[in-house]
Order: sequence, then structure tokens, then C-alpha cells
Amino acid sequence: MILPVYLLTGGFTAFCWAVFLFSFMKDRSRYRNCLLLFFAFCSVVPFILSVAGDHASSVFLVLVEFVLISLLVTPFCLIINGIFMIKREGRQIPHLLSLALGLVIFVGEVATIVNFGRAELVYDPAEYRAMIHSLPFILITLFSASIIYISMSVLIFTLYIELMQKIPWRRRFDYIIILGAGLIDGDKVSGLLRDRIDKAIEVYNKHDNRPKLIPSGGQGDDETISEAEAMRRYLADKGIPEEDIIKEDKSTTTYENLTNSKAIIDAREGDKRIALVSSNYHVYRALRICRRLGIKCTGIGGHTAFYYWPSALIREYIAVHSEKKHAFLLALGWVAAMLFTLWLIKR
Repeated sequence: MILPVYLLTGGFTAFCWAVFLFSFMKDRSRYRNCLLLFFAFCSVVPFILSVAGDHASSVFLVLVEFVLISLLVTPFCLIINGIFMIKREGRQIPHLLSLALGLVIFVGEVATIVNFGRAELVYDPAEYRAMIHSLPFILITLFSASIIYISMSVLIFTLYIELMQKIPWRRRFDYIIILGAGLIDGDKVSGLLRDRIDKAIEVYNKHDNRPKLIPSGGQGDDETISEAEAMRRYLADKGIPEEDIIKEDKSTTTYENLTNSKAIIDAREGDKRIALVSSNYHVYRALRICRRLGIKCTGIGGHTAFYYWPSALIREYIAVHSEKKHAFLLALGWVAAMLFTLWLIKR
């Protein structure tokens, strides 16, 4: 008995999502989850087309149009966000990332439209083949394919980071580590840091066992007190008892935040179920550091201002892919995409 196509594609889709969810629930910090999520989303397309039946071609056309419109809109959204980011936060390099990515994608899209538009105007088969095999056409096509590849890579990374925040955490905690961020005027918590602390207080208030809060952050050159002390004052002002606050005020990086906080927890008796609170875009990378340090914890993301989020997420993407293994995987995927593009041109 031959099964209907929609059952086969549906079974494959269910299998892909099951593999992703299993890996995700086992360890949210694994990079493979981004790739598994990508394959899970891709597996939905043949299932939708098989269910559409006689309308499959129309549905496919709608999907293609949706993707094309999204690609065209994306660079303008990034550019607008980048301009707004500069006005609000200044012209430091980290604040220029969304603007830079938007401009790169825009240039890539314009080059693609012009490149293939010129080819479509050639009606002589011999002249057409000569054009698409010419070096300028190939180079522009490879550039366009590179932009598409990087855009898709950033998109799937973004989707995974967002998904991490949507799947709820259900667990009792004994310690809540709050990762520090910069202070304002040397001694006041910034909006970004305040959102992290407020999320930690929210988690704290959901427990009747009164977990210990560990505000973690040292003193920068332009700060009059440590980030941990500023957080302690904020927590105290919000009614958190002093005995439930343990400062970690020696660290200057996320790695040191977690190393020093782990030492504090290891030196204490009792259960050691840990929550890690940071900005939502930063939780994934922080969890990756936790895994290297042997810290078993649940990552919880605080609110981030919408205008700040794109540049911050791009910064996290760059940081994660600067690791040798992931840089290799990214480069390997790019090479495969380039070879596939060349094959399409030459065939």
C-alpha cells in the first residue's frame, strides 16, 4: 500500500521538528539547534505543497512572493533602525551594525536586479550564454548569493534566539545570577541593566523558597562604584532583603561574571539550581559560556528596547561565529552555496 504524499511529507516534517525539540530541550546552548531549526522550517514547505494538492503551484508562488517581499523590505527596515540607533545611542561601531548590514543587503539586491535584468533583455541564445558565463556576471551572482546566504544565516539565528524566549521555563531556583551592564553617570543602572534586574526580581517573586540573587559585575574605569553594587542598591530599593543578595564585584567580562559566580555558589551548601538572567539577545551566548564552565542553569532573557535589539543581535551573531568551529561551519556552508551557484550558472 502506497501512503499519500501528504502523509509522507507530514511524517518527515514531524520527524524534523521532533529532532529539533529533543536537541533543544536537552541543551539550549548548542549551535546545532540553529541548523536543526532551519531544516525543520524547510521541511514544512513540501508538506504545505502536498496538502495544497491541485493548488500547489499557486501556494508555491505565494510563498516565493512572500520571501521576495521580505527580502526587499528587510534592508530598508535595518537602515531605518540603524539611523534611529545612531540618534539614540551615538556613532560607536556596535551601534552601526544594523545600518551596515542593511546597506550591504541593499547593495546586493540592487546588484542582483540589475545583473539579471540585463540578462533578461538579451534574446539571442548565444549572446545570452556568453553574458551569463562572463566574469562580471559570475562575480556579481556570487556576491548576490553570498548576501542571500549570510541573510539566511542571520535570520535563522534570530529565529532561534526568539524561540528560546518563547518556550517557558518551569523550575524552582536556588540562585539567580544577574549579568551586569554599563552604568550611567558612574553609579546608576542603565535601562538595559534595569530590565535585567527587573526580570530577576520577577523570577525571585515567583518563588517561596527565597532564592539568592547574585548581581555580577565589576567597576569600570568610568564608574564610581561596581555594577554589582549599583544592582544591589536597586534590588534593595525594590524591597529585596539584604540577606538574599550576594554581590560578585570583581568581574569585567561575561566569562568572569560566570566564573566568579560559580565559585560563590560552589562554596555554599544546599541545592544549587541556577537561573541566569541577562538581556534576551545575550542569553544564548551566555549559556554557551556556562556549558564550557560546567554550569548547569536555565537562561532567562530580560526585555530589550526594540530599537536596540537588531544591532545587539547582530553583535551576538558575530561573536558566536568568531569561534573557530562555528566560523568553519559558516565558511563551509558559504563554499557549498558558491559551488551550487556556479553549477547553476554553468549548466
